[in-house]
Amino acid sequence: MANTNGFEDIKLNIKTRLSALWASVTLCYLYGDYFELYVPQKAQGLVNGVNLLNSPAKLLAASILMAIPALMVFLSLVLKPKINRLFNIVLGIFFTALMVLIALTSLSAWRMFYVFLALVESVLTVVIVYSAWYWPAQKQIP
Repeated sequence: MANTNGFEDIKLNIKTRLSALWASVTLCYLYGDYFELYVPQKAQGLVNGVNLLNSPAKLLAASILMAIPALMVFLSLVLKPKINRLFNIVLGIFFTALMVLIALTSLSAWRMFYVFLALVESVLTVVIVYSAWYWPAQKQIP
């Protein structure tokens, strides 16, 4: 694609764009969970077993929930367009709602980093939904 600044610029196809967006979402989730370890008393609660994920079932549920965005990095590249579009719209809406809920329930001085990352994740998942919703039509060969 030509542009006015002289640098090459290529147009990403929809699958690559969606995959990159899911990778960004996944990294924000990881950073949020990592930075949360610096919240006072959090590490001590983990050592003492006093935390939100205090049972094998809860750990499994959280693992499944967090595996979905990571898997979407790959699935966005390999799924056929129709199912790919559907997955990206449905999961994008779900994770947007989840992150907005988490942001609203995390409003405290020590959790502002979490609110910030949740808002970034929400913007990214909204872009995922928008991109999938307006998936480009296949060009017809005459």
